[in-house]
Parts: sequence; C-alpha cells; structure tokens
Amino acid sequence: MHVFITGATGLIGSAVTAELINSGHTVLGLARSDASAQSLQAAGAEAIRGGLADLDALRAGAQRADGVIHLAFNHDFSSAEAITSAVSEESAALSALGGALIGSDRPLVTCSGTPAIPGRVSTEADTVITEGPVGGRGRSVMAVLALASQGVRSSAVRLPRTVHNNGNGGFAGALTAIARQSGVSGYPGDGEQRWPAVHARDAAVLFRLALERAEAGTSWHAVADEGDRVREIAEVIGRQLSLPVQPVPLETYGPLGQIFAVDQPSSSAHTRAVLGWEPRHPSLLEDLENIQP
Repeated sequence: MHVFITGATGLIGSAVTAELINSGHTVLGLARSDASAQSLQAAGAEAIRGGLADLDALRAGAQRADGVIHLAFNHDFSSAEAITSAVSEESAALSALGGALIGSDRPLVTCSGTPAIPGRVSTEADTVITEGPVGGRGRSVMAVLALASQGVRSSAVRLPRTVHNNGNGGFAGALTAIARQSGVSGYPGDGEQRWPAVHARDAAVLFRLALERAEAGTSWHAVADEGDRVREIAEVIGRQLSLPVQPVPLETYGPLGQIFAVDQPSSSAHTRAVLGWEPRHPSLLEDLENIQP
C-alpha cells in the first residue's frame, strides 16, 4: 500500500514509517517544516507539506493514498484552553481525512487512549472516554469508527499512557521532565495507581496490522505492560537522575493532574488473539534505565 501518515516524524510516527517501509509499503508523510520533510526523505518516505490545520493538504494526502494512519496531535497541555484547541484541531483534521475516503473501502487507522475503568482492567470492548479534558478526542474517534457504515475501513489503535523509546515519551517522559526541572522525582497520590505502557516499535507493528487486517469499526489495544505502578516509575527515574523520590501535589501536573492520579490498567488480550500482535521490545521499567543524568 501507499500510506499517508500524519505525525510521521514523531516518536510513534517515525517508528510506524520505518515499520511500513520495512514491510514493503510506501509512505507519504505530512511535514510541517523543511526539517520534517528532510527527515521523511532520509527514512525513505515522500513528504507532503502542511500541518494538521491544513485541511486541503490532508484531503490531498488521503486521496493519493491506499490507506491513512493518523498520529498527529498538538501535545500542548499547558492549559485547559490549549487542550481544547488541540482537540478541536484534530477533530477537524479527522473529519477531512474521513470525508476524503468515504465510499472507497480504504483503511483509516486513527489513535486514541486506552480507557480507565474504575475497579478493573480495561479491554477493547470498553468505550473510550468522551467527557473531561480530552473527551473530545474520544468523540472524534467514535465518529471515525462510525465511518464504517459509509465505506471506510476505519479502526482505532488505543495507545497507553506511555509510549516509550529509549527512556522517552508519554506520561513517564513527563515525570522525567518535571523531575529534571524540580529536582525531585515525584508522583501523584500514593503512587499505587497503574499506567499501561508500550514500546513505540511494538506499537508501530500494531498500526501496520490494523492497516492491513482490521475490520471496519474495530478498536485495538497497543498495550504491552498492563499496568506499571507510578511510584515504581518514579523510583527508576529518581535512581537514573540521582534525585529524591516523593509524592507531589496534583497541581504539579497542571490540567492533567487528575488524569495522572487515576488507576488505569489495560489489557490487550483480544488484540493479541485476533491480530497476532506480540510485543517484543523492552518494558517501560527496563527502557527507563536508558535515561541519562
């Protein structure tokens, strides 16, 4: 397939681009800058210039492709207003991508987060969150899946709270960044809450499998670690940075504080059984050992 990817040069997108090319596909990536375009070309992909707000560029990319993978998102979580703006931008982008594929039977693979279900591990059968700070992303994903009734082979890969590579990425990466700034490797609450995780290169394989095999209207979990305790994550970070480890107020994490405090383990048993996906790269706690002082 010739695959159009948004977010193709990010932590996850670069892994997906490499996975697709290594599996015999060709890639057309959305590039916001000359540097991004050069990065895509160096990886063996073609670039189309534009950002997530450039709806004409998105439609053009989708129309040129045999399938689309959407990964781009403005990860500005500095305020509730910034989050709302990013969610609105993504919603418009997905509407443009989906509209370009209606009636084509071509695949559109989008991403979302694994849901948090009080008192138990979440599964692929659970619905995504549609309320709260990032609830708009869930509503956008549901709209994409609904395109299955309009001739789009739409699916969603649900990503855990930390998608990591070489010790970087996701919620754990945010803990590391805050630890460097504050001089304390902190965690919210009692640290007993669990966060699921996956290595970016394992997630990339699942995006490829969903592109190639997923039935229309289905959701899949890119979960390798069902749930790492946040205190244990902070302890590895503290050890690598030679910093004290202790609880910190939720306000430390800004608008995401309440989400950080939630116990949110997740399973990928259905995904593994149906698509044959099997994570092979280091776990989060192992990968955090790559953090440099």
